[in-house]
Amino acid sequence: MHNEKIQIRNSSTSLAALAGLVGRYSNPEFSIAPGGHVQTISAGHYTVTGLSRHVRLGDFVAHKSSTGVHLGEVVKVEQETVVVCPIEPGDPIGIHDTVIRKGAFRIAPTEGWCGRTINSLGEPIDGLGPLLQGDIRRPISNTAPPSMTRKRVEHGFRTGVRAIDIFSPLCLGQRLGVFAGSGVGKSTLLSMLARADAFDKVVIALVGERGREVREFIEDTLGENLSKSVAVVATSDESPMLRKMAPLTAVTIAEHYRDQGDNVLLIVDSVTRFAHAIREVATASGEPPIARGYPASVFTELPRLLERAGPGAEGAGTITAIISILVDGDNHNDPIADSTRGILDGHIVMDRSLAEEGRYPPINPLASVSRLARKAWSPDQEKLVGRLKSLIHRFEETRDLRLIGGYRPGSDPDLDMAIKQVPVIYDILKQTPGERPAFDAFTDLANALKAAANIGGQAPNMRRG
Repeated sequence: MHNEKIQIRNSSTSLAALAGLVGRYSNPEFSIAPGGHVQTISAGHYTVTGLSRHVRLGDFVAHKSSTGVHLGEVVKVEQETVVVCPIEPGDPIGIHDTVIRKGAFRIAPTEGWCGRTINSLGEPIDGLGPLLQGDIRRPISNTAPPSMTRKRVEHGFRTGVRAIDIFSPLCLGQRLGVFAGSGVGKSTLLSMLARADAFDKVVIALVGERGREVREFIEDTLGENLSKSVAVVATSDESPMLRKMAPLTAVTIAEHYRDQGDNVLLIVDSVTRFAHAIREVATASGEPPIARGYPASVFTELPRLLERAGPGAEGAGTITAIISILVDGDNHNDPIADSTRGILDGHIVMDRSLAEEGRYPPINPLASVSRLARKAWSPDQEKLVGRLKSLIHRFEETRDLRLIGGYRPGSDPDLDMAIKQVPVIYDILKQTPGERPAFDAFTDLANALKAAANIGGQAPNMRRG
């Protein structure tokens, strides 16, 4: 310990130089703090002596190497050493390099961020010049507003996707999960939802996405909404720390706009890759797994992230969160899917078998649930949807029986009606990303059913109230 103090005292010049170099990171706040030195280096992390009494979990540190200043996050604190995960992959790290504490990572969003694409550190990556900085610097690791100070969720809105607007309607301030396996059409559905016109701002976090899809999603999908959107991007080849930070940065930006009174749409694609990034960081720090390879910190971070979305306090706006969950091996009960399903206010289930039939978006109306649907439906619409679900259930339940010729028409009036009407319902639920969003899904459905089966009298008042 005595030798360590001598090293720190002799490195005061290095610390002063580091303070000057770190200024190029304009987003995190910097203040002179006690310094330490790199002790050991491993794949994915390194240890530092001399900082144990001055840092907390989640603090950021600045590391000076031969190539400049690099950031890292404290992921473990021990009696004599702290474990740090570098933010950027491949940062050159040497024994006895100087490391200083920076505190919580902060960003300063402003209206000028709209129309921009940034990375997890709040730095522009779209080539459109530097970002304007707001007056308030917000830590990206924040807590949700107290539950009793938040407004209630009351008002529904149209997404333009008929399968959702009819069977699982959404409300401003709701948090919805989109559950799907890989290649089923999850990102395509999110691109359709991003065009909803009920929001003042749109914030999108693309976590672990393929690099080639980023420009396609931002430029082709957002279209007219690009001017009111902010995209936070961490592609699959970036470090787990950057992939972990991307949703946190995105929700912090959404919180800023919500506090200004805006209704914000937050899209995170996907929270599963966020969980994978946490797992990589936690594994590097020595945390043991508890559920199919996931450590306990994953199940602590998920609710902390998701609870930050929702309605704000009285006088503030709302954050409506649409979260995609990539279910591993199409197992909808894997640990991440099961955990998020219990936190969110509803879930849309995308079925691979429906996609194979050519029904896009392949949303399973029977498995999808919106816990706030009654706030968006009128009483007549609620009755109608209940009846439609009953017909779909009968249709699917007897599919094998009908295929082998085991059903005789006329023996079950409800099943006869289902056989006539359910294919019409399935057809009207089909939508492609290139189609204009549906203005009134219930009217579209009523017109299709009237034309096919003349049942208009059984579905009165189908316009959304």
